[in-house]
Amino acid sequence: MSEAAYNKGFPVSWEQMHRDARALAWRLLELGPYKGIIAITRGGLVPAAIIARELDIRLIDTVCIRSYSDKTRGDLEWLKGIEGDGTDMLIIDDLVDTGKTAKAVREKLPKAHFATVYAKPLGREIVDSFVTEVSQDTWIYFPWDMELSVNAPISERAR
Repeated sequence: MSEAAYNKGFPVSWEQMHRDARALAWRLLELGPYKGIIAITRGGLVPAAIIARELDIRLIDTVCIRSYSDKTRGDLEWLKGIEGDGTDMLIIDDLVDTGKTAKAVREKLPKAHFATVYAKPLGREIVDSFVTEVSQDTWIYFPWDMELSVNAPISERAR
């Protein structure tokens, strides 16, 4: 499904991402301790950094999977994996959408605690923790994907 197929847009500012990642850290604090964090690149890098700070975790690694190309979903391509089964580790991503990437990571690291900042209904059951649920037909615009621009008033755009 491409971005154009989504009915709703949900822009997330840097401040909102920081608040939501900290809220996730509060939830995770009660469930730990964790030896380290495994961030799913690229979307999981920013929330992983925030959560690592809040939980005082210094060991951070990544799994690198490509699932999008020009905002269109494609086949998963593993670029970098990680050894082990995820015992005592925390997997962090920005979003679980359809669950395709999450399922692949869960298969490789079944004993890790999987947390995302945002979750959509199709992927929600795959992760252990999340902060905010959005509808499946919502495209989330993350701050690293946006830039500041002048925006016409709603009344002008409706014409």
